[in-house]
Amino acid sequence: MPKVTVHRKAHFNAAHRLYCKDWSDEKNFEIFSKCSNPNFHGHNYELIVSLTGEIDPITGYVYDLGVLKDLIKSEIEEAFDHKNLNIEVVEFKNLNPTAENICVVTYNKLRKHLPENLDLKITLYETPRNFVSFSGD
Repeated sequence: MPKVTVHRKAHFNAAHRLYCKDWSDEKNFEIFSKCSNPNFHGHNYELIVSLTGEIDPITGYVYDLGVLKDLIKSEIEEAFDHKNLNIEVVEFKNLNPTAENICVVTYNKLRKHLPENLDLKITLYETPRNFVSFSGD
């Protein structure tokens, strides 16, 4: 059977602050600029979850996108949407919530619920022009 990639888009809105607690406000501003605002700032994140695998000869699916939709909702949207990532999301208590780290955390949260025979890739848009991808490597 041929391998095909299926994609599911989702979104969430969240606030965060990029900073290192061991640095001064001046050093944080030097490195993270306005993203280190002590009062936080927010983004309308766009998420693309991609699964690659063989087409099931019976269902014709690589993976049921309805099941994937529910998984993204329960694991990512409900956990991150309208939250302050630094304060309200346990994964970021000691991890700077950069787009890169959000992408890896998203991957890890979803990977454990998906069949091992499927390749997973996460693409996260922080802005329309700034985005990151992670596929477990």
